Amino acid sequence: MTDIPGLTQLGHPAALPESPDKAVLERVPNPQQGVDYLVRFTAPEFTSLCPMTGQPDFAHLVIDYLPDAWLVESKSLKLYLGSFRNHGAFHEDCTLAIGRRLVEELAPKWLRIGGYWYPRGGMPIDVFWQTGKPPEDLWLPDQGVAPYRGRG
Repeated sequence: MTDIPGLTQLGHPAALPESPDKAVLERVPNPQQGVDYLVRFTAPEFTSLCPMTGQPDFAHLVIDYLPDAWLVESKSLKLYLGSFRNHGAFHEDCTLAIGRRLVEELAPKWLRIGGYWYPRGGMPIDVFWQTGKPPEDLWLPDQGVAPYRGRG
Protein backbone atom coordinates (compact mmCIF):
# COMPACT_ATOMS: atom_id res chain seq x y z
CA MET A 1 0.00 0.00 0.00
CA THR A 2 1.26 3.45 -0.88
CA ASP A 3 1.89 5.61 2.16
CA ILE A 4 -0.03 8.87 1.85
CA PRO A 5 0.91 11.45 4.48
CA GLY A 6 -1.91 12.83 6.60
CA LEU A 7 -4.28 9.86 6.49
CA THR A 8 -5.32 8.89 10.01
CA GLN A 9 -8.06 6.29 9.48
CA LEU A 10 -6.87 4.02 6.68
CA GLY A 11 -5.03 0.79 7.44
CA HIS A 12 -6.23 0.22 10.99
CA PRO A 13 -9.46 0.08 12.99
CA ALA A 14 -11.20 3.44 13.36
CA ALA A 15 -14.16 4.14 15.61
CA LEU A 16 -17.38 5.56 14.24
CA PRO A 17 -17.41 9.32 14.95
CA GLU A 18 -19.91 10.55 17.55
CA SER A 19 -21.47 13.04 15.13
CA PRO A 20 -21.03 14.42 11.61
CA ASP A 21 -19.35 17.53 13.07
CA LYS A 22 -16.69 15.36 14.74
CA ALA A 23 -16.11 13.17 11.68
CA VAL A 24 -12.88 13.66 9.76
CA LEU A 25 -13.20 13.54 5.98
CA GLU A 26 -9.83 12.77 4.48
CA ARG A 27 -8.68 13.33 0.95
CA VAL A 28 -5.95 12.05 -1.30
CA PRO A 29 -4.33 13.64 -4.34
CA ASN A 30 -6.07 12.86 -7.63
CA PRO A 31 -3.54 10.92 -9.72
CA GLN A 32 -5.57 11.65 -12.87
CA GLN A 33 -5.89 15.42 -12.38
CA GLY A 34 -6.54 17.07 -15.71
CA VAL A 35 -8.79 14.23 -16.90
CA ASP A 36 -12.53 14.68 -16.48
CA TYR A 37 -14.17 11.54 -15.08
CA LEU A 38 -17.05 10.75 -12.77
CA VAL A 39 -16.69 9.17 -9.32
CA ARG A 40 -19.80 7.60 -7.79
CA PHE A 41 -20.37 6.49 -4.22
CA THR A 42 -23.56 4.63 -3.33
CA ALA A 43 -24.73 4.20 0.25
CA PRO A 44 -27.87 2.04 0.11
CA GLU A 45 -28.13 1.66 3.90
CA PHE A 46 -27.72 5.23 5.13
CA THR A 47 -29.41 5.97 8.46
CA SER A 48 -30.09 9.01 10.58
CA LEU A 49 -32.64 9.91 13.24
CA CYS A 50 -35.83 11.90 12.96
CA PRO A 51 -35.17 15.09 14.96
CA MET A 52 -38.74 15.10 16.27
CA THR A 53 -39.36 11.48 17.24
CA GLY A 54 -35.85 10.01 17.52
CA GLN A 55 -36.96 7.14 15.28
CA PRO A 56 -34.53 5.91 12.60
CA ASP A 57 -34.79 7.12 9.03
CA PHE A 58 -33.32 5.21 6.11
CA ALA A 59 -32.07 6.38 2.72
CA HIS A 60 -30.27 5.24 -0.38
CA LEU A 61 -27.68 7.93 -1.16
CA VAL A 62 -25.94 8.36 -4.50
CA ILE A 63 -23.02 10.82 -4.65
CA ASP A 64 -21.50 11.71 -8.03
CA TYR A 65 -18.59 14.07 -8.40
CA LEU A 66 -16.07 15.29 -10.95
CA PRO A 67 -12.78 15.53 -9.05
CA ASP A 68 -10.23 18.27 -9.47
CA ALA A 69 -7.10 18.05 -7.29
CA TRP A 70 -8.56 15.77 -4.60
CA LEU A 71 -10.39 12.49 -4.14
CA VAL A 72 -12.27 11.60 -0.98
CA GLU A 73 -10.67 8.71 0.90
CA SER A 74 -13.44 6.12 0.92
CA LYS A 75 -13.01 4.78 4.47
CA SER A 76 -13.29 8.30 5.88
CA LEU A 77 -16.44 8.83 3.78
CA LYS A 78 -17.92 5.60 5.13
CA LEU A 79 -17.19 6.70 8.71
CA TYR A 80 -18.59 10.18 8.03
CA LEU A 81 -21.81 8.75 6.63
CA GLY A 82 -22.01 6.32 9.57
CA SER A 83 -21.77 9.24 11.99
CA PHE A 84 -25.30 10.26 10.99
CA ARG A 85 -26.64 7.06 12.60
CA ASN A 86 -27.26 8.86 15.90
CA HIS A 87 -27.73 12.35 14.43
CA GLY A 88 -31.15 13.93 14.44
CA ALA A 89 -31.91 15.97 11.30
CA PHE A 90 -34.55 16.20 8.61
CA HIS A 91 -33.95 14.42 5.29
CA GLU A 92 -33.24 17.66 3.46
CA ASP A 93 -30.68 18.79 6.03
CA CYS A 94 -28.80 15.46 6.02
CA THR A 95 -28.63 15.28 2.23
CA LEU A 96 -27.46 18.85 1.71
CA ALA A 97 -25.05 18.75 4.66
CA ILE A 98 -23.28 15.76 3.11
CA GLY A 99 -23.06 17.36 -0.32
CA ARG A 100 -21.86 20.70 1.01
CA ARG A 101 -19.26 19.10 3.29
CA LEU A 102 -17.82 17.15 0.37
CA VAL A 103 -17.63 20.33 -1.70
CA GLU A 104 -15.92 22.13 1.19
CA GLU A 105 -13.31 19.38 1.65
CA LEU A 106 -12.65 18.41 -1.97
CA ALA A 107 -13.41 21.49 -4.10
CA PRO A 108 -14.58 19.25 -6.96
CA LYS A 109 -15.30 20.62 -10.41
CA TRP A 110 -18.90 19.41 -9.97
CA LEU A 111 -20.92 17.36 -7.48
CA ARG A 112 -24.46 16.07 -7.12
CA ILE A 113 -26.15 14.04 -4.42
CA GLY A 114 -29.44 12.17 -4.54
CA GLY A 115 -31.05 11.22 -1.25
CA TYR A 116 -33.77 8.64 -1.83
CA TRP A 117 -35.44 8.42 1.57
CA TYR A 118 -37.73 5.58 2.53
CA PRO A 119 -41.28 6.50 3.56
CA ARG A 120 -41.97 8.25 6.82
CA GLY A 121 -45.65 8.62 7.57
CA GLY A 122 -46.43 6.80 4.33
CA MET A 123 -44.61 9.28 2.07
CA PRO A 124 -41.08 8.94 0.66
CA ILE A 125 -39.00 12.12 0.45
CA ASP A 126 -36.33 12.39 -2.24
CA VAL A 127 -33.78 15.20 -1.99
CA PHE A 128 -31.47 16.28 -4.82
CA TRP A 129 -28.69 18.89 -4.87
CA GLN A 130 -25.88 19.76 -7.24
CA THR A 131 -23.28 22.48 -7.49
CA GLY A 132 -24.35 23.66 -10.96
CA LYS A 133 -24.87 22.35 -14.46
CA PRO A 134 -22.92 19.17 -15.18
CA PRO A 135 -20.09 19.55 -17.68
CA GLU A 136 -21.31 18.84 -21.22
CA ASP A 137 -18.84 16.07 -22.08
CA LEU A 138 -19.07 14.21 -18.76
CA TRP A 139 -20.68 10.77 -18.96
CA LEU A 140 -23.38 11.03 -16.34
CA PRO A 141 -25.31 7.78 -15.88
CA ASP A 142 -28.72 7.74 -14.28
CA GLN A 143 -28.49 7.30 -10.52
CA GLY A 144 -30.32 4.01 -10.91
CA VAL A 145 -32.69 4.28 -7.98
CA ALA A 146 -36.26 3.43 -8.92
CA PRO A 147 -39.04 5.64 -7.57
CA TYR A 148 -40.60 4.23 -4.42
CA ARG A 149 -43.56 2.00 -5.26
CA GLY A 150 -44.32 0.24 -2.00
CA ARG A 151 -45.95 -3.10 -2.60
CA GLY A 152 -47.80 -2.03 -5.73
